[in-house]
Amino acid sequence: MASVGKIARRTFLIGAAAVAGGVAVGYYYYRKPFPNPLEAELGKGEATFNPYVKIGADNTITIVAPRAEMGQGISTTLAAMVAEELDVGLDRVKVEHGPASHAYYNAAILEEGGPFAFFDESMTAQAVRSGLGVVGKFLALQGTGGSASTRDGFDKMRQAGAVARQMLIAAAAQELGVAAADLKTADGSILHKASGKSLTYGAVAAAAAAMASPAEVRLKDRADWKLLGKPQKRIDMLAKVTGAPIFGIDVRLPDMLYGTVKMSPRFWAKLVKADLSKAEKMPGVIKIVPLETNYGHGFGIIADNTWAAFKAAEAIDAQWSDPEYPLGSAAISDVLKQALATKGSVMRDNGDVDTAFADAPRERIVEADYAVPYLAHATMEPMNATAQLRDGALDIWCGNQAPTLVRQLCANAVGIGQDKINVHTTFMGGGFGRRVEVDYALCAALMAKETGGRPVKVTWTREEDMRHDAYRPAAIGKFRARLGDDGMP
Repeated sequence: MASVGKIARRTFLIGAAAVAGGVAVGYYYYRKPFPNPLEAELGKGEATFNPYVKIGADNTITIVAPRAEMGQGISTTLAAMVAEELDVGLDRVKVEHGPASHAYYNAAILEEGGPFAFFDESMTAQAVRSGLGVVGKFLALQGTGGSASTRDGFDKMRQAGAVARQMLIAAAAQELGVAAADLKTADGSILHKASGKSLTYGAVAAAAAAMASPAEVRLKDRADWKLLGKPQKRIDMLAKVTGAPIFGIDVRLPDMLYGTVKMSPRFWAKLVKADLSKAEKMPGVIKIVPLETNYGHGFGIIADNTWAAFKAAEAIDAQWSDPEYPLGSAAISDVLKQALATKGSVMRDNGDVDTAFADAPRERIVEADYAVPYLAHATMEPMNATAQLRDGALDIWCGNQAPTLVRQLCANAVGIGQDKINVHTTFMGGGFGRRVEVDYALCAALMAKETGGRPVKVTWTREEDMRHDAYRPAAIGKFRARLGDDGMP
């Protein structure tokens, strides 16, 4: 039996990890469930069972897969986990990313953040991983990264489907006047074989969602899986091959303005002086506003079309200060080489390495030096976000890997509460970690303050995108191996 504890209609507590040695208050907050965000946005005839499942009276089944889809197929994988336990095929469900919410926190994203190699399964390493998972609950970051989404969702997504299915069966048993044990589910319906009667999930969804949740649910045995462990058609395949408007850069809103940014060419460089006169007079330009964020300083150009904004950005004549770090590749390489020459930390130390090399023939020793530079993620879809600040609320549309972080930082930047921020997470034309950073969303939010309530779509040029990426770190390494008689290390 897979215990999921008491699951209230408005909340869904996932997992049952204990906090060893934790104070009572900390343990209480760890165990306290987050509110179900779907309650606030149910359509007519819809019912929700937990943050991952809602069902309409018309038998429309919607699964929330709250991780960023950037081409890796995670929306299909997570949906399949829920659908497996709901006893429905993927062709019977709608899949949404869902709202930004702490209920969708990713605990697994922190579990490998400790000072242990991934292959270290010692008691200490496992204890630290468990503790970091608890920290993940407290931080409540809804994020996609670290190849953690499947690990994080494997239990909670299946439990979500199983809980909903069991509640639907209980409601159907009441409606039909039969024992729940005599009912079976298949393809969105509950069947009573003896009488031949059946009910769709939608027919009992409202009644089921109002019932007390089960204290325990039984997950399917692996041998009974119909979806998991088997090839599935990706749910996003049709939209992508037909060019459906599913990416951030596809967003179109009525009365929309357009924009771009011109940021300092080096991180944390500050503006010394600027001449905006030429850019401000160019056709289509509406306004040029200063931008100051933790990511850097620059200008936001608002225009009536994207090309006009791009050309105005080129026309800005600005002088920037030099930051206090090495400016060239050679200087950066020198810093890394100096670090390599010092004694470093050891992740794994098996045997007497010095002796093994000391008595080895020279022809048995292979040495190599490697170096890689800073590299941009270079996503196919450039950074972009559309924002609208109206009536004290901010809506922002963008592909992102951390919706709750977008919500928090945009709220701080605009000066309104997080409950007034609506993050609409789209599919992404690549992410790879770049869209964990939210600089592009912050710029759009700040520019939306200057448009009088009109939406503004801010698209970065490819040059700005590459110049202000969150780069993969530069690194150098020295490798040495002794070959055995078989020619292997």
